[in-house]
Amino acid sequence: MKIHGAVLETIGADQPFAASRPITISEMDLDAPGPLEILVRMEAAGLCHSDLSVVDGNRARPVPMLLGHEAAGIVEMCGPGVDTVAVGDRVVMTFLPRCGGCAGCRTNGIRPCIEGSAANNAGTLLQGGTRLTRNGQLVNHHLGVSGFATHAVVDQRSVVVVPHDVPATIASVLGCAVLTGGGAVLNAGRPQPGQTVAVVGLGGVGMAALITALALDDVEVIGIDGMPDKLRRATDLGATATYEPATALDMGVTADIVIEAVGSARAFESAVRMTEAGGTTITVGLPAPDALASISPTALVAGGRSIVGSYLGSAVPSRDIPVFADLWRAGKLPVEALISSTIRLEDINTGMDELAQGRALRQMISFDTERGNA
Repeated sequence: MKIHGAVLETIGADQPFAASRPITISEMDLDAPGPLEILVRMEAAGLCHSDLSVVDGNRARPVPMLLGHEAAGIVEMCGPGVDTVAVGDRVVMTFLPRCGGCAGCRTNGIRPCIEGSAANNAGTLLQGGTRLTRNGQLVNHHLGVSGFATHAVVDQRSVVVVPHDVPATIASVLGCAVLTGGGAVLNAGRPQPGQTVAVVGLGGVGMAALITALALDDVEVIGIDGMPDKLRRATDLGATATYEPATALDMGVTADIVIEAVGSARAFESAVRMTEAGGTTITVGLPAPDALASISPTALVAGGRSIVGSYLGSAVPSRDIPVFADLWRAGKLPVEALISSTIRLEDINTGMDELAQGRALRQMISFDTERGNA
């Protein structure tokens, strides 16, 4: 079938991307779903730093690549052997499929799936190969999803079904920002009553961590970011206190659990310094692969501190996405607060500039609107 979507043509283009335009809106051919695969009509997709990290070259991926991994849509067709979803279901995309049998999958979310990671790096679906071509030439998949398009074929292990009372925009954010940030709180941090959680970096993932911590009983929550607008938003959402990074360090602000959601070595170093003795630093940000941080082993040993890496919120999506959907439904998780704007697919290069400048939380593409403009 014919689809149109946002294809990254080259990585590491000059900024601003609105001028260099590394992403084009292209028509492509999408194969029918194969065994264990489904065809999804996209409803909504969010722009995430994991998309930006491919555009700016921090994460090398094969191009051309149809971008997008934080998305939700409706199942329109099921391939042979599909048994976890049905036509008509609303599904949330997850950017790391789990094969269910490898050593990574046996860690209950702590380690990524080995097979899924290999497929993501290669630009293929979980079972190998691609389902996209443009003028007869292969187009690579992004993180097993390629959600910046009108339709996608994905492995059934790349989606989780949610009830239809969870709107598509909310559902899409649950699959990445909330699963990563919120999962880091619930799965890696596990704050106890009376403890304090600090979040360093209040982008989409960091703000998701903040609202998840706020949903817990008797937990103080501190927001740390260099942008005053984000600090004000954190205060409005109920943060106990907010600080700019330098101020927090100068004042000696500490917390039992510190979540670093910036993706820079300097932010990671600051997060470790802010971790209380006996506490835990959880890093979810992904800096450039060659970035190095400097920390004091003595501070770890003498203070009994721990450092934990958390990829995709140390989550099992099929287990955790329903938990976050229930928290949203109960009014305890204001996911709407993470959505900063709605943009057109054609404006995606400008949207990447907004992300790069730290001005946006989650910019959403509504494909129902896109179809209405077609």
